[in-house]
Amino acid sequence: MIKAIIFDFDGTIIDTETAWYVAFRDAYKEHGIDLTLEKYSECLGTSLHSFDPYTYLRTRHNIPIDLDEFRKSIQNTHTKMMESESIRPGILNLLDEAKEAGLKIGLATSSHMDWVKKFVNLLNIDDYFDCYCTADSVKNVKPDPELYHQALDRLGVKASEAIAIEDSPNGSRAAVAAGIPTIVAKNTITSQLPFSKGHYTIDSLENYTLTDLVENFIKKIG
Repeated sequence: MIKAIIFDFDGTIIDTETAWYVAFRDAYKEHGIDLTLEKYSECLGTSLHSFDPYTYLRTRHNIPIDLDEFRKSIQNTHTKMMESESIRPGILNLLDEAKEAGLKIGLATSSHMDWVKKFVNLLNIDDYFDCYCTADSVKNVKPDPELYHQALDRLGVKASEAIAIEDSPNGSRAAVAAGIPTIVAKNTITSQLPFSKGHYTIDSLENYTLTDLVENFIKKIG
């Protein structure tokens, strides 16, 4: 029996990821460097440990950029692009259904709490969540399963009693590694990336109710 649903944040609840990639890609072009999606995906849904797009031009290509100015420029571009973004299709209905069904709702993200709270407050969805598990509360972020283990613990449920909603390869790997039945709803960027196995992919959360997800997919995933 499903008792909880755990959401990823970036790319799942609101698509912040496409704007980040476009902002970095265009900035790299100005310096004559092609930032491929394959390379950029190394930091999608995880920390900047493997690939830091803010410093890569300087550390890998020896381009003498001002790192503070570069960071500000990227963040300003991202902020402007996000002005046209809203909550992803199907998310709000799914949150409403989960709340009405008495399910516990958690959020597990590799982002930091201040970033998450900024958008959660803008979208007016803070009251839906029973717990927030962020980069501030764990030692290892995704694809390590620690965030999901923590969410399960805080929600007081077993892995088999929860559903994870993800959008990225690193995120789905983390949820699957935690033993949680995982549904992936890819966004514009992650739809172009290769995924490992163990999850179930749907075209859009907009096309499914909570009952659909539980009855039609959990048996296939589990």
